[in-house]
Amino acid sequence: MAQDWDAGRLDSDLEDAAFDTLAVRAGQRRTPEGEHGEGLFTTSSYVFRSAADAAARFAGEVPGNVYSRYTNPTVRTFEERIAALEGAEQAVATSTGMSAILSLVMSLCSAGDHVLVSRSVFGSTISLFEKYFKRFGIEVDYPALSDLKGWEAACKPNTKLLFVESPSNPLAELVDIAALAEIAHARGALLAVDNCFCTPALQQPLKLGADVVIHSATKYIDGQGRSMGGVVAGRRAQMEAVVGFLRTAGPTLSPFNAWIFLKGLETLRVRMQAHCAGAQQIAEWLEQQPGIERVYYSGLPSHPQHELAKRQQKGFGAVVSFEVKGDKAAAWRFIDATRMISITTNLGDTKTTIAHPATTSHGRLTPQERENAGIRDNLIRVAVGLEDIEDLKKDLALGLAAL
Repeated sequence: MAQDWDAGRLDSDLEDAAFDTLAVRAGQRRTPEGEHGEGLFTTSSYVFRSAADAAARFAGEVPGNVYSRYTNPTVRTFEERIAALEGAEQAVATSTGMSAILSLVMSLCSAGDHVLVSRSVFGSTISLFEKYFKRFGIEVDYPALSDLKGWEAACKPNTKLLFVESPSNPLAELVDIAALAEIAHARGALLAVDNCFCTPALQQPLKLGADVVIHSATKYIDGQGRSMGGVVAGRRAQMEAVVGFLRTAGPTLSPFNAWIFLKGLETLRVRMQAHCAGAQQIAEWLEQQPGIERVYYSGLPSHPQHELAKRQQKGFGAVVSFEVKGDKAAAWRFIDATRMISITTNLGDTKTTIAHPATTSHGRLTPQERENAGIRDNLIRVAVGLEDIEDLKKDLALGLAAL
């Protein structure tokens, strides 16, 4: 059957398609020009057929683009592709991963609501809840991620949202998502899972019972450290509230960044498989080195939640954290001795990165907050890229020698 470009959608036959097919083709529309790649619509506004057409679109009475702050064809393609990969009814793209969390809470929570956030999350996530959401009357408590009884005990009658990273940054701690979803739903609350470290290629939290998935698309969805963006995905009724916030407040993903992310999604599974394979080898090698006190990677049998990771995920991810024998000075000596690996806090890149969480990603937390999150001064985080593994080992060996 000939494809009808004017009909717009080309994914009508993809309902039962496999992940890799969806990653390449879901959500794509072609213009009458017949372009093979996804179109990049770098326009701020749209021309209407008439004043009545403009009024109907602004009122939401007829479909169509209105203004690129919240309706753009390239961004919409990215949103629909992510929704297909996560098994969500709808996804909403935002300017960064942090703005995705902001948009979620501002859309679904109100003053007087209670939110539970795992203490094992990205430092800026804790700062957002502590320094800003609390100022607007949202109560926040921080249970230990894997302690299901602790989550149950921390729930209150006004608990509205449970928020977790699983795996967590940077210690690869997990929570049983299905069990935590049951706890949330029994109390009328929602469960949101930051799926940044796994991506939908390795884990689909919505299929495990979560209500909302969060992404920093800046990381593995891009995959090459080029662009910044975020995603919120879930049921349509909740996502419509997020769209309403986006339309008004404007933490919008640019069309160009959406186009970059679409290209990243096309290779997502093969990249994540390669990242996981490399990280597994690095973690196993580090665990055998005399200068290493402890390695945090769920792919290791020594990880306390190794079996949960095997059951809940399709891979163990690319982030390997470890504690060196010594203090902060020892950790800095290790980092500074490397020559190839990039000293930067970003992750999800083809290039391997190394960072000292206590003074970077979690540096704005109080000493007590870092202790609660398990961030010690001798902790180092490595996000394994796609370089040759033996070359990475040689570079890390320079760090070991500096100890």
